[in-house]
Amino acid sequence: MQPSPQDFGSLFDADTKAAISSGLCIQCRGAKLLCGKARCPILVRWDSMMKTAPMIDRVDLDGSSPPGVFVGRFGYPKVFVGPLVPPVHGDTQILDAPEEWVGRSMEDIVRFRSTLVRGMHRVHVMDVDRGGRIVDLTRELALGTVPADVEVGFERKPRGRVVLDDNVQPFGPSAPLRRLDIGTLQIDRNLDRASSDTDLRAKEAVLDMYGRGLPVSKIQRAFSVGAFGIEKNRRFVPTRWSITAVDDTIGKDLREMVKTFPLINDIRVFETIGFDDRFLVVMVPRPWRYELIEAWYPNTLWNPLGREVVLFGDHEGFEGRTTYASIGGCYYAARLAIGESLERERRQAATVILRETHPGYIMPVGVWNVREHVRAALRQPPHLFSTMKATLDHLRTRLDIPMERYVRMSEVLQHVLYQRTFDDYSVIDSRGHVS
Repeated sequence: MQPSPQDFGSLFDADTKAAISSGLCIQCRGAKLLCGKARCPILVRWDSMMKTAPMIDRVDLDGSSPPGVFVGRFGYPKVFVGPLVPPVHGDTQILDAPEEWVGRSMEDIVRFRSTLVRGMHRVHVMDVDRGGRIVDLTRELALGTVPADVEVGFERKPRGRVVLDDNVQPFGPSAPLRRLDIGTLQIDRNLDRASSDTDLRAKEAVLDMYGRGLPVSKIQRAFSVGAFGIEKNRRFVPTRWSITAVDDTIGKDLREMVKTFPLINDIRVFETIGFDDRFLVVMVPRPWRYELIEAWYPNTLWNPLGREVVLFGDHEGFEGRTTYASIGGCYYAARLAIGESLERERRQAATVILRETHPGYIMPVGVWNVREHVRAALRQPPHLFSTMKATLDHLRTRLDIPMERYVRMSEVLQHVLYQRTFDDYSVIDSRGHVS
């Protein structure tokens, strides 16, 4: 039985309650520690209230890794690197394939991930090729294309609970490694070629792998173990940073392509719901702009004690942005989904995503949730409108928060509603060209 958010109230001190009520926790999401505490109090409380993951009551373990690896961030530049291994054999790909998780329940995701035991080996981030046998095998595992049989020996019995993070998928107990052996490993040919090219810049490697159709999660995994880049610059990248770095790199490239295309012809509204999380994607026939606005209801993950809905968001104009989005990795995950949808159609638009997070969203499962649900929304037929009035009237029927609040906060909606452009006095033909 999962704990209820209502149980949280008695667990927080006054400072944490103040941070929650001010909206600081929604801005931070456990990543920046803006409250000044050494660990996020919300995640610590979830940690203590979660059921203990299945323990491995021994120091030796064998199973089929999906394949999965994890690179930690604490202690940087000396971090823990190692495999994720379940105590089962067979086809375990689903355990580390977020692209296939849309439609699954939150319980399914936690069940998938809690079976993965994390092996930890301390290494300096620059010692990609000098870290020893465990490091070499971990890197090879990250390049795998199908599950591989893995045997590990731990220095002690694994312990701990399901690890929760707003950027990274959950995983189970952990222990330091003393031994790692991998059976027959099928390496992805594209990843192997990019890894072997020590003159290829990491950015070009990421874009090449994406262009060849590799899932974003596999590219992120290889990126995290230092498989890409100029040889002397290669390094391990903590998993939570590698996820956003790859989303950002691909998203920027897609944006620059999209900016060269003609405009869409209609106003479009796409929608999907998952984990009591509602995503409304609004595309308007204007040059590239992008915005993500999130509304967190009381009794949700980052607003567990609030009495009011808290709205938070970030945006960029035609030239992008020069600072890191305060809303965090979900901004870049959603932007990638928008960019690839427009690139497929070879069209351009101004887009705002309205994310309404209701009380059923009670634990973090990673930014894949945003990327994949926005992708899912964009695979559905859109509602089409010819005016913003009709668009806003429709959105009022799909969102619980008054549209006036969204409009007041939204740079994109205000730009579209109040900024007159040349297009307002012109005709857009069937190819999206202005005449």
